[in-house]
Amino acid sequence: MALGGLFGWNSGNLIACWKPDWPLWTHYALAAVAVSVPVTVAVMAINAWFDGRLDWRGLPLTFFFVLVISAFATGVGYVTDRLRARPPAAGPGASPRASPALTDKLPLNLRNAPILALQSEDHYLRVHTGRGDALILMRLSDAIAAAEALDGAQTHRSWWVARDAVRQVRKGDGRATLTLEGGIEAPVSRTYYPKLREAGWF
Repeated sequence: MALGGLFGWNSGNLIACWKPDWPLWTHYALAAVAVSVPVTVAVMAINAWFDGRLDWRGLPLTFFFVLVISAFATGVGYVTDRLRARPPAAGPGASPRASPALTDKLPLNLRNAPILALQSEDHYLRVHTGRGDALILMRLSDAIAAAEALDGAQTHRSWWVARDAVRQVRKGDGRATLTLEGGIEAPVSRTYYPKLREAGWF
């Protein structure tokens, strides 16, 4: 179970980064198959240890049963994440939200989490939220446009930060470092420092 959980978590994240545009259910289906391979090897090894020999004839049946169990476990995870991702009912006091152009690219369990920061990493974008982070395929400029409704600002050519997420500011030499919720540190470059200072960020 520990081996399956480890491979399931990592393979799910890798598949989401590899094929972010594929339907979400395919990520879970591929994760179930990916989990089944190492778990089948582990089950075969345990059986061989108890029996004193390795019976290769049981490999197809063992893989089938492991795949069924993995599919059930990932299916439960998929349904659970879908339920968690249901958007809250909109009301007069509803908080502003980022555009679905950004949030729909996130894993289901992060779609309704508050966005703390956006960090560009080569061709990818790391979205820091109050429930964790995720790496998606999106340009920072497009993500900033999608987060227009949120109270935040670009602090660096590779960073956008939500104002409410800032917990501490360290200043020096025309630059600054913002410590955000969860200990995330976002840089403020000299280019953006004056604008943020005028806006009262520090």
